[in-house]
Amino acid sequence: MAIYVGYARVSTQKQSLSRQVTNIRNLYPDIKIYSDKYTGTKLDRPNFQLLLSIVRPGDTIVFDSVSRMSRNAEDGYQLYMELYEKGINLEFINEPHISSEYFRRASEQSIGSVGNEVADIYIRATNQVLMLLAKQQIKLAFEQADKEAADTRDRIKQGLREREAKTGLKNGRKKGDKVIVHKKAERIRLIKKHSKDFYGTNTDVEVMKLLEPISNNTYYAYKAEARKQFEAEQKAGINPFRFKLKTA
Repeated sequence: MAIYVGYARVSTQKQSLSRQVTNIRNLYPDIKIYSDKYTGTKLDRPNFQLLLSIVRPGDTIVFDSVSRMSRNAEDGYQLYMELYEKGINLEFINEPHISSEYFRRASEQSIGSVGNEVADIYIRATNQVLMLLAKQQIKLAFEQADKEAADTRDRIKQGLREREAKTGLKNGRKKGDKVIVHKKAERIRLIKKHSKDFYGTNTDVEVMKLLEPISNNTYYAYKAEARKQFEAEQKAGINPFRFKLKTA
Protein backbone atom coordinates (compact mmCIF):
# COMPACT_ATOMS: atom_id res chain seq x y z
CA MET A 1 0.00 0.00 0.00
CA ALA A 2 1.44 3.36 -1.05
CA ILE A 3 2.13 5.88 1.71
CA TYR A 4 2.52 9.65 2.00
CA VAL A 5 5.35 11.03 4.14
CA GLY A 6 6.35 14.64 4.72
CA TYR A 7 9.74 16.25 5.13
CA ALA A 8 10.63 19.57 6.77
CA ARG A 9 14.03 21.17 7.27
CA VAL A 10 15.61 24.29 8.72
CA SER A 11 19.29 25.20 8.69
CA THR A 12 19.91 25.93 12.38
CA GLN A 13 18.73 24.71 15.76
CA LYS A 14 17.19 28.12 16.53
CA GLN A 15 14.84 28.08 13.54
CA SER A 16 11.31 26.71 13.76
CA LEU A 17 9.82 23.92 11.66
CA SER A 18 6.24 24.86 12.55
CA ARG A 19 5.34 26.76 9.36
CA GLN A 20 6.45 23.93 7.08
CA VAL A 21 4.75 21.31 9.25
CA THR A 22 1.51 23.33 9.28
CA ASN A 23 1.54 23.74 5.49
CA ILE A 24 2.03 20.01 4.96
CA ARG A 25 -0.60 19.01 7.53
CA ASN A 26 -3.12 21.44 6.01
CA LEU A 27 -3.12 19.14 2.99
CA TYR A 28 -2.45 15.83 4.73
CA PRO A 29 -3.59 16.04 8.40
CA ASP A 30 -2.43 12.55 9.43
CA ILE A 31 0.83 12.42 7.50
CA LYS A 32 4.03 11.32 9.23
CA ILE A 33 6.63 14.06 8.94
CA TYR A 34 10.40 13.59 9.15
CA SER A 35 12.50 16.65 9.92
CA ASP A 36 16.08 17.86 10.26
CA LYS A 37 17.72 20.98 11.57
CA TYR A 38 20.61 20.79 9.14
CA THR A 39 21.94 22.77 6.21
CA GLY A 40 20.09 22.16 2.95
CA THR A 41 23.26 22.18 0.86
CA LYS A 42 24.04 18.62 1.99
CA LEU A 43 21.97 15.52 1.36
CA ASP A 44 23.41 13.36 4.15
CA ARG A 45 20.85 14.62 6.70
CA PRO A 46 20.02 11.86 9.21
CA ASN A 47 16.22 11.89 9.10
CA PHE A 48 16.11 12.62 5.39
CA GLN A 49 18.27 9.57 4.78
CA LEU A 50 16.00 7.56 7.08
CA LEU A 51 12.99 8.69 5.03
CA LEU A 52 14.73 7.70 1.79
CA SER A 53 15.42 4.25 3.22
CA ILE A 54 11.72 3.49 3.82
CA VAL A 55 9.98 4.88 0.73
CA ARG A 56 9.10 2.48 -2.06
CA PRO A 57 7.75 2.84 -5.62
CA GLY A 58 4.31 4.46 -5.49
CA ASP A 59 4.99 6.31 -2.23
CA THR A 60 4.90 10.12 -2.10
CA ILE A 61 7.23 12.56 -0.30
CA VAL A 62 5.63 15.94 0.42
CA PHE A 63 7.77 19.10 0.83
CA ASP A 64 6.69 22.63 1.66
CA SER A 65 9.19 23.90 -0.93
CA VAL A 66 11.86 22.58 -3.26
CA SER A 67 14.48 24.31 -1.08
CA ARG A 68 13.57 21.95 1.77
CA MET A 69 14.71 19.02 -0.37
CA SER A 70 17.95 20.68 -1.45
CA ARG A 71 19.35 24.14 -2.09
CA ASN A 72 22.20 22.73 -4.13
CA ALA A 73 20.86 22.71 -7.68
CA GLU A 74 22.94 19.87 -9.07
CA ASP A 75 22.45 17.52 -6.10
CA GLY A 76 18.74 18.33 -5.89
CA TYR A 77 18.10 17.70 -9.57
CA GLN A 78 20.11 14.46 -9.49
CA LEU A 79 18.15 13.17 -6.50
CA TYR A 80 14.82 14.26 -8.04
CA MET A 81 15.50 12.25 -11.19
CA GLU A 82 16.73 9.23 -9.24
CA LEU A 83 13.59 9.18 -7.11
CA TYR A 84 11.38 9.73 -10.15
CA GLU A 85 12.98 6.84 -12.01
CA LYS A 86 12.38 4.60 -8.98
CA GLY A 87 8.66 5.46 -9.10
CA ILE A 88 8.67 7.61 -5.95
CA ASN A 89 6.41 10.66 -6.20
CA LEU A 90 7.55 14.14 -5.13
CA GLU A 91 5.09 16.88 -4.20
CA PHE A 92 6.17 20.50 -3.62
CA ILE A 93 3.42 22.63 -2.10
CA ASN A 94 4.88 25.99 -3.15
CA GLU A 95 6.06 24.80 -6.58
CA PRO A 96 3.33 22.42 -7.80
CA HIS A 97 4.50 22.84 -11.39
CA ILE A 98 7.61 20.74 -10.70
CA SER A 99 5.95 18.01 -8.67
CA SER A 100 6.69 14.63 -10.23
CA GLU A 101 3.05 14.36 -11.36
CA TYR A 102 3.74 17.32 -13.66
CA PHE A 103 6.81 15.60 -15.06
CA ARG A 104 4.88 12.35 -15.48
CA ARG A 105 2.12 14.12 -17.41
CA ALA A 106 4.71 15.62 -19.75
CA SER A 107 6.03 12.14 -20.37
CA GLU A 108 2.58 10.70 -21.00
CA GLN A 109 1.76 13.46 -23.49
CA SER A 110 4.37 12.07 -25.87
CA ILE A 111 3.05 11.75 -29.40
CA GLY A 112 2.83 8.22 -30.79
CA SER A 113 4.46 7.18 -34.03
CA VAL A 114 2.36 7.14 -37.19
CA GLY A 115 4.33 4.64 -39.24
CA ASN A 116 5.75 7.21 -41.63
CA GLU A 117 9.54 7.27 -41.40
CA VAL A 118 9.93 11.03 -41.94
CA ALA A 119 6.98 11.95 -39.72
CA ASP A 120 8.19 9.64 -36.95
CA ILE A 121 11.58 11.39 -36.93
CA TYR A 122 9.81 14.70 -36.26
CA ILE A 123 7.60 13.08 -33.62
CA ARG A 124 10.59 11.65 -31.76
CA ALA A 125 12.30 15.04 -31.86
CA THR A 126 9.15 16.74 -30.55
CA ASN A 127 8.87 14.26 -27.69
CA GLN A 128 12.51 14.83 -26.75
CA VAL A 129 11.94 18.59 -26.70
CA LEU A 130 8.91 18.19 -24.42
CA MET A 131 10.94 16.13 -21.96
CA LEU A 132 13.86 18.54 -22.08
CA LEU A 133 11.54 21.46 -21.31
CA ALA A 134 10.10 19.59 -18.32
CA LYS A 135 13.59 18.78 -17.02
CA GLN A 136 14.65 22.39 -17.45
CA GLN A 137 11.71 23.54 -15.32
CA ILE A 138 12.76 21.17 -12.54
CA LYS A 139 16.41 22.18 -12.68
CA LEU A 140 15.47 25.86 -12.79
CA ALA A 141 13.50 25.51 -9.56
CA PHE A 142 16.51 24.05 -7.75
CA GLU A 143 18.80 26.70 -9.22
CA GLN A 144 16.43 29.41 -8.01
CA ALA A 145 16.43 27.93 -4.50
CA ASP A 146 20.23 27.81 -4.62
CA LYS A 147 20.42 31.46 -5.72
CA GLU A 148 17.95 32.63 -3.07
CA ALA A 149 20.01 30.91 -0.38
CA ALA A 150 23.20 32.55 -1.67
CA ASP A 151 21.49 35.96 -1.82
CA THR A 152 20.28 35.54 1.76
CA ARG A 153 23.78 34.66 2.97
CA ASP A 154 25.18 37.70 1.14
CA ARG A 155 22.57 40.00 2.73
CA ILE A 156 23.38 38.64 6.19
CA LYS A 157 27.12 39.10 5.64
CA GLN A 158 26.57 42.63 4.35
CA GLY A 159 24.40 43.46 7.38
CA LEU A 160 27.05 42.11 9.75
CA ARG A 161 29.77 44.12 8.03
CA GLU A 162 27.70 47.29 8.30
CA ARG A 163 26.97 46.59 11.96
CA GLU A 164 30.64 45.96 12.68
CA ALA A 165 31.60 49.21 10.96
CA LYS A 166 29.07 51.21 13.01
CA THR A 167 29.40 49.56 16.43
CA GLY A 168 32.81 47.89 16.51
CA LEU A 169 31.09 44.60 17.29
CA LYS A 170 31.64 41.44 15.28
CA ASN A 171 28.70 38.99 15.22
CA GLY A 172 27.50 40.46 18.50
CA ARG A 173 30.91 40.09 20.20
CA LYS A 174 33.53 42.63 21.10
CA LYS A 175 36.61 42.69 18.93
CA GLY A 176 39.21 40.33 20.31
CA ASP A 177 36.68 37.93 21.85
CA LYS A 178 37.30 34.29 21.00
CA VAL A 179 34.88 32.92 18.42
CA ILE A 180 34.11 29.21 18.77
CA VAL A 181 33.15 27.49 15.53
CA HIS A 182 31.38 24.17 15.92
CA LYS A 183 32.58 21.81 13.17
CA LYS A 184 31.83 18.45 14.71
CA ALA A 185 29.03 17.36 12.35
CA GLU A 186 30.95 18.49 9.26
CA ARG A 187 34.14 16.75 10.40
CA ILE A 188 32.29 13.49 11.07
CA ARG A 189 30.80 13.76 7.57
CA LEU A 190 34.26 14.24 6.05
CA ILE A 191 35.68 11.29 8.00
CA LYS A 192 32.90 9.07 6.61
CA LYS A 193 33.45 10.41 3.11
CA HIS A 194 37.24 10.05 2.95
CA SER A 195 38.26 7.27 5.37
CA LYS A 196 38.95 3.88 3.80
CA ASP A 197 37.12 2.37 6.78
CA PHE A 198 33.89 3.88 5.48
CA TYR A 199 33.17 5.36 2.02
CA GLY A 200 36.61 6.68 1.06
CA THR A 201 40.12 5.50 0.24
CA ASN A 202 42.34 7.49 2.64
CA THR A 203 44.25 6.40 5.75
CA ASP A 204 43.68 7.99 9.16
CA VAL A 205 46.82 10.10 8.75
CA GLU A 206 45.62 11.40 5.38
CA VAL A 207 42.14 12.19 6.69
CA MET A 208 43.59 14.01 9.71
CA LYS A 209 45.57 16.23 7.34
CA LEU A 210 42.31 17.16 5.61
CA LEU A 211 40.81 18.16 8.97
CA GLU A 212 43.75 20.12 10.37
CA PRO A 213 43.95 21.39 13.01
CA ILE A 214 42.57 18.40 14.94
CA SER A 215 44.03 16.38 17.82
CA ASN A 216 44.41 12.59 17.77
CA ASN A 217 41.90 12.18 20.60
CA THR A 218 39.32 14.37 18.90
CA TYR A 219 39.80 12.62 15.56
CA TYR A 220 39.28 9.13 16.96
CA ALA A 221 36.31 10.28 19.05
CA TYR A 222 34.73 11.67 15.88
CA LYS A 223 35.66 8.52 13.98
CA ALA A 224 33.82 6.42 16.57
CA GLU A 225 30.68 8.47 15.95
CA ALA A 226 31.24 8.20 12.19
CA ARG A 227 31.36 4.42 12.58
CA LYS A 228 27.97 4.39 14.34
CA GLN A 229 26.44 6.43 11.53
CA PHE A 230 28.12 4.26 8.91
CA GLU A 231 26.80 1.04 10.46
CA ALA A 232 23.28 2.48 10.63
CA GLU A 233 23.50 3.59 6.97
CA GLN A 234 24.74 0.17 5.89
CA LYS A 235 21.88 -1.50 7.74
CA ALA A 236 19.39 0.82 6.03
CA GLY A 237 21.02 0.38 2.61
CA ILE A 238 22.03 4.04 2.38
CA ASN A 239 25.09 5.62 0.82
CA PRO A 240 24.72 9.37 1.58
CA PHE A 241 27.45 10.28 -0.89
CA ARG A 242 25.86 8.56 -3.88
CA PHE A 243 22.17 8.98 -3.05
CA LYS A 244 21.55 5.23 -3.25
CA LEU A 245 18.23 3.98 -1.92
CA LYS A 246 17.45 0.66 -0.35
CA THR A 247 15.69 -1.56 -2.87
CA ALA A 248 12.56 -3.51 -2.11
